[in-house]
Amino acid sequence: MAAYPQDPGAPDAPYRDFWRERHLCTLTTPRPDGSPHVVPVGVTYDPGNRLARVIADRASTKVRNVLAAGAEGALVAACQVDGRRWATLEGRAFVHAEPDRVAEAERRYAERYGRTPRPNPTRVVIEIELTRAMGRG
Repeated sequence: MAAYPQDPGAPDAPYRDFWRERHLCTLTTPRPDGSPHVVPVGVTYDPGNRLARVIADRASTKVRNVLAAGAEGALVAACQVDGRRWATLEGRAFVHAEPDRVAEAERRYAERYGRTPRPNPTRVVIEIELTRAMGRG
């Protein structure tokens, strides 16, 4: 099977553009027992900072899974697919509640998905420090 590696900090233009289009994504986090937890999410990709961001409620299972991994973060994958085009971002995820980080994630979400997220006082951001990217934009 062919591999389609990308540099997570400097992907090719079709890959970068694919992450700018409006697509539903999935986020895979490890449960405490090691099994995968996969949920639909909105993901924003920031290659310049080698980050992907997911806004979430602090009480969600995905957030609890990332927090359960401890200070070294959780190994996660964010994916999207559209026909023959697909993209996966992998890295270590950390949960942040600082208002400036959450606001930046909300701004990027609104830019990509064309709508401002509803107000949520318990919103946090899952930031994925990217170590690998692959796919075909």
